[in-house]
Amino acid sequence: MKTLIGGAVAAVLGLIGISIWFGEFLQVIAGVLPIMLLLGGGLALYLGFDELKDGWKKDSSPADMSAGDDGEKYKQEINELKKEIDSLKSEKG
Repeated sequence: MKTLIGGAVAAVLGLIGISIWFGEFLQVIAGVLPIMLLLGGGLALYLGFDELKDGWKKDSSPADMSAGDDGEKYKQEINELKKEIDSLKSEKG
């Protein structure tokens, strides 16, 4: 309950303050807005470049290049196991 009353009082005082010092409020907004846009844009550029760099690493990773070799190795192993299973079935029957 104390928080609700404190929040209401702060909101009313803020509304009164903005109405009394509206010109100064607009000056502060005019001074802060370009800085916030500059910092936000810089952060977005940094994050975008970092994401792009991660994409480059994934595209040229050696693990992707060797995946085809591993795939062939596994296919050969599967074929050998199939032949072994077939030979075991023929011995049984």
